[in-house]
Amino acid sequence: MVSAKVQERVDALRELLHHHAHRYYVLDAPEIPDAEYDKLFRELQALEAEHPGLLTPDSPTQRVGGAVLDGFAKVRHQVPMLSIRTETDIEASGARNFDARVRRELGYKDGEPPLEYVAELKFDGLAINLRYEQGVLVQAATRGDGAIGEDVTQNIRTIGQIPLRLPKDAPPVLEVRGEVYIRRDDFERLNELQREKIAKGAKNEKTFVNPRNAAAGAVRQLDPGIARQRPLSFFAYGWGEVSPPEAGGPAFSTQYEALLTLQSWGFPVSTRTQVATGADDLVAFHRAVGGERDSLPFDIDGVVYKVNSLALQQRLGFVSREPRWAVAHKYPAQEQVTTVQAIDVYVGRTGKLTPVARLEPVFVGGVTVTNATLHNEDEARRKDVRVGDTVIVRRAGDVIPEVVAVVPEKRAPGAAPFTMPATCPVCGSAAVREEGEADHRCTGGLFCGAQRKQAILHFAQRRALDIEGLGEKLVDQLVDGNVIKTLPDLYRLGLVGLTALERMGDKSAQNVLAALEKSKQTTLPRFLFGLGIRHVGESTARDLARHFGRLDDIMAASVEHLLEVPDVGPVVAESIHTFFQQAHNREVVEQLRACGLGWEEGEPVARASKPLSGKTVVLTGTLPTLTRDEAKDLLETAGAKVAGSVSKKTDYVIAGTEAGSKLDKARELGVTVLDEEGLQRLLRGG
Repeated sequence: MVSAKVQERVDALRELLHHHAHRYYVLDAPEIPDAEYDKLFRELQALEAEHPGLLTPDSPTQRVGGAVLDGFAKVRHQVPMLSIRTETDIEASGARNFDARVRRELGYKDGEPPLEYVAELKFDGLAINLRYEQGVLVQAATRGDGAIGEDVTQNIRTIGQIPLRLPKDAPPVLEVRGEVYIRRDDFERLNELQREKIAKGAKNEKTFVNPRNAAAGAVRQLDPGIARQRPLSFFAYGWGEVSPPEAGGPAFSTQYEALLTLQSWGFPVSTRTQVATGADDLVAFHRAVGGERDSLPFDIDGVVYKVNSLALQQRLGFVSREPRWAVAHKYPAQEQVTTVQAIDVYVGRTGKLTPVARLEPVFVGGVTVTNATLHNEDEARRKDVRVGDTVIVRRAGDVIPEVVAVVPEKRAPGAAPFTMPATCPVCGSAAVREEGEADHRCTGGLFCGAQRKQAILHFAQRRALDIEGLGEKLVDQLVDGNVIKTLPDLYRLGLVGLTALERMGDKSAQNVLAALEKSKQTTLPRFLFGLGIRHVGESTARDLARHFGRLDDIMAASVEHLLEVPDVGPVVAESIHTFFQQAHNREVVEQLRACGLGWEEGEPVARASKPLSGKTVVLTGTLPTLTRDEAKDLLETAGAKVAGSVSKKTDYVIAGTEAGSKLDKARELGVTVLDEEGLQRLLRGG
């Protein structure tokens, strides 16, 4: 006697599976990933096996799956397109299970020679049957329910990889079976085009969840023009009806021989398909392909093993809806369904704000995933991810998990759209999004805890304050140990505090302190550059110092005044103004001054009064007494632009020893070439 509870569960599972099969096969709009569907399917199989009296002809377990669209002609397959059994053990032992099962079915005993198999990839696309008569493609049909499919000939004809006519040695009747799919790079380009259409206001356009659904949707379009616009590809892996040898057909003896013959007739066969001997070879193939999975140009969700001998295939036969001689050995699902518990905003080392979905833990791609990136506000809004949503999450290899799509049917009423906060969640500084940028950024670079290490390393680099010995490892120790929180804390370090750090001796500590003391005497351009203001590089820092002369004047400048500086545009001017409008940034600057940092200041110097204003100079080779950086500083202070290559616009080339192609180019163009002495004369106005 079956309990009412079991009956209710079986009925519910059947209803769910019918619903999701309709969404997947008919509407091309799946609500759940394959792994979730497979889990429901296996649960129903187990209950029916335990209670045979519950089995009914209309159960999803008694059919291959799918339905015929009303808009396509029906095609009855001469040889049913049956699916193959899935090995639920995704470890290497799954391959050994299959080998042991086949050997047992054949009556092989221990010690007998290993069986030969064909190992191939399990493509993630749409199964197709191609029928050729007298060497001409006359029909292409989908799998449908295994017995009856859909006539999609006109759409399949648009795929360049599928031959329309076969060589003369092909049999009179040949049905080739394979997979229509879309390559990953083609899929990315396709979605980029879709995003452009949406941005331009196109109606009824959408991006695609994954390559499989984009391929299936294209094949099922009533308009072949749509299929032609999508970059479909094809791999052959089997056959249906074939003329027998007495009627001009081939006399194959193995699966692999048949695949090679299909390839010789013009069908693409995966180069990864190979013959495997025994369970050890199957295990090795599963592991090797698993390691390559994320670098393949197309999606797969497992591998397939088939007994190579066609005679043995015939002996093994079928059980229910599946052949005994083949199995699909899957990998951990790369997509799973879960719920969004919260959307937090993460602040990166450079101040970039990234929305991150906090998820109900889910096992996907071989690991338990609790977070998934939403990239930026535009992406979060495009996908319309909200707290409480049911979402499909994807993780492939070492790629950061991401939300692929939302299941809108399961959204709770009143769920609010995501908006980026106006302030940094770490330090409270203003979060801004510059014109033309996709990302929001925190403006508290000198103050924000999330950006602390990056700010210190930038400040200490050679082209800024040049604090020798203050490298990444030492900064990690100082920040992680909470020894320093802001830039002024660097100049409050003592010998005792430094020597207490790991691998820091007295001598090393003294060297760091000496470098800090030396860095207090700097220049205004170096100090400005060291502050790490977004868009302010060395050249802009020098232009600001020349134009204003004093730091206080720069800090007080309006956007309009900043725009008067040569080469400073609206984005840069706004960035500088916003930086110095933050009270904590101004406080850090004042504290650095109080710690003894100083530089020469003076009246603004007119650009035209510089001896080399408007001149372009190129440095090459090694100078006798000046380093490349020192020479560059002198030239730029004199108003010159220092370029990296020689052209007709170059005024001077300063050449030292071992000068190379730049010197040759200068001579070829007739550009004036000077040595270091000539450079000094030039700087003096000679």
